[in-house]
Parts: sequence; structure tokens; C-alpha cells
Amino acid sequence: MEKQEKNKLVNALFYPVLFVTVLGLVHLIQFVFDIRLSNYGVFPRDTKGLIGILTMPLIHGSFSHLFNNSIPLLILGSSLFYFYKKIALKVTVWIYLMVGVWTWVYAREAYHIGASGLLYGLFSFLLLSGFIRRNTQLISLSFAVIFLYGSLVWGIFPIDVTISFEGHLWGFVAGIILALYYRKQGPQKVEHVWKEEDDLDDEDAYWKKESLDNPPKQEVRYIYKPTSKE
Repeated sequence: MEKQEKNKLVNALFYPVLFVTVLGLVHLIQFVFDIRLSNYGVFPRDTKGLIGILTMPLIHGSFSHLFNNSIPLLILGSSLFYFYKKIALKVTVWIYLMVGVWTWVYAREAYHIGASGLLYGLFSFLLLSGFIRRNTQLISLSFAVIFLYGSLVWGIFPIDVTISFEGHLWGFVAGIILALYYRKQGPQKVEHVWKEEDDLDDEDAYWKKESLDNPPKQEVRYIYKPTSKE
């Protein structure tokens, strides 16, 4: 059982660790070769910005920007793949694409970079899915997400003009939509069925005893054995 749980945890970490590793390599290339890849971000409503739908989450402006996204991506991503294994990859890919497309359709005219849109999508999906499914384990996960990253909600508002709040907002919306769309897939509410007394076997129903007023019939047999003759 411990080995199975260990394998489940390792599998849950695989894609998040792989993705964060790619983010680190991309930023390391920028730093080592002193190049800027921000032009490969999403530039709304311009054909030159369409490539950013695929590349925007891979590009970060600084190591602090990368670090601030990487740790939550590892935690939320591994939680998604651990508890929602069957739909985790589909949810991740859809959030990735939806954030890019919607940011291109409606956002300020500037290059939008970073994986924070994906991060916000994972956040809202995990936050809402537990309550929708009414699964006690997943609800506990939702509360843990609120406790750890509840302050992320402020990022969907235009408080800091230097931050792409549009990407945050579209990621948050994408996570909500996917939580509703996939609500019938993956883990569900655990239904406890209590058997009626009539459905139980007599040998299992220990409380079922013969009534003292109606004792079972007893059969007495007399066997005659002749004495042996000497």
C-alpha cells in the first residue's frame, strides 16, 4: 500500500516538475545569452501576438517573477494530478490555451508574459471543484487552497498596472468553467449505503436471536442398546 501511494505521488509530481523545469531553462537561456523573449508574449488583437498563445506561459521577466509562479505551480499542479488524475492533463491544457486566446482577444495592448494565468486557472479549479462534487476529501483540499493562496483573488483586479491582471482574470474564469464542465468526471461524492435488516444475512445480524417466547423445537431420541451376553 505504501509503495502504491508513493508511485501515485511521484506520478502526480511528474508533469508539474517537468513544466517548471522548462520554465527555468527558458529563463536561464534569456539570462545566459542576454536576450529578451518578451516579444513572444501575447500582444492582443495583433497577428504578431498570436504566437504568444503558446509561448506566453513559458516566458518570465525576472527570476523573482519565475520563482513566484514556480512554487504555486508545483503545489497546485501536483494537487491536481494527485486528486484529479483522470482529467488533470485535459484541465491543464485547456486552461493553458483558454488563457492565451482570451488574453489575445481582450487585454491591454502590451506584451503579456508569464504562467500566472495558468496558475490562477489551477487555483480556481481546485477551489471550486471540491464544493461542486461534495466530496469531503476534495472539500478539504479546497479549504487548503483557500488557506494557502486565497490572497491570489486580489490579482484579478487592476490594482497594479504593471501586472497582467487580464491573464489572471481569464485564468480564474477558465478554472471555474472547467470545474463546472468536468464536474461529472473524476472523483465524485462518496455515497454511503446502509443495508436494511432484511438485507443482512442471518449469520451477520448478531442482534437477531430466537425469541424466548417461541423457542426452537427440540428433538429427543431414545436409542435402545441391548446388553452384551457373556
